[in-house]
Amino acid sequence: MKLFPAIDILNGRAVRLLYGKKDAVTDYGDPVERAKEWADAGAEYLHVVDLGGAFEGKSSIDFLLEQIAKTGLCVQSGGGLRTMEEIDRRFSAGASRVVLGTVCVTDPALLRAAVAKYGSAIVAGIDAKDGELVVRGWTERAGKSAFEFGREAYALGVRDAVFTDVSKDGALTGVNVAETVRMAETGLNVIASGGIRDSDDLHRLRERGVYGAILGRSIYTGAIDLKKAIGEMQC
Repeated sequence: MKLFPAIDILNGRAVRLLYGKKDAVTDYGDPVERAKEWADAGAEYLHVVDLGGAFEGKSSIDFLLEQIAKTGLCVQSGGGLRTMEEIDRRFSAGASRVVLGTVCVTDPALLRAAVAKYGSAIVAGIDAKDGELVVRGWTERAGKSAFEFGREAYALGVRDAVFTDVSKDGALTGVNVAETVRMAETGLNVIASGGIRDSDDLHRLRERGVYGAILGRSIYTGAIDLKKAIGEMQC
């Protein structure tokens, strides 16, 4: 199972949010230094999110992303991408894979065009609260189930998706294994996100055949030793 250490960027800092709320922030320092730390621990991938873009709809992390990409890691990045120009710019800044969230719902034609242009490098960001799809930095309900949207994304040509249970994000309360596995029934390769608290959660996901997992607060607090976890997931 692939592990993606997360670096969420807000106002130029690496942060973690509790339940996705921008007024519940913990600052974890320089994003570039964090990227180097995870690279030194053996990470192959990073999940980098522009929280300012997600909340405000305008990306502002290009320079930081360029510096992070110099670590040599495969950078998966999302947040605030609404146009093809912005998607192109995120790739140009160093992203290997781009995650599209809100725009998948508001502009499916753009999602289709992005998949046609970049293929498997386009990843759907599927965020759910009580099973319902939420958008715009998790502040609005989309009026459809996350599972339904997953099937729609797969039909449009998306093959990988980040699935986040917003009710668990940043809380270290345990990953929602059941809903993550169910999302995989859409045909998508699912990367679990939200609530992962310890190595037991990772083993539960791997045992159920989940493609990948994003690690946030658990590695920042030391609840999960990233180097050890990478070794265990590669066995």
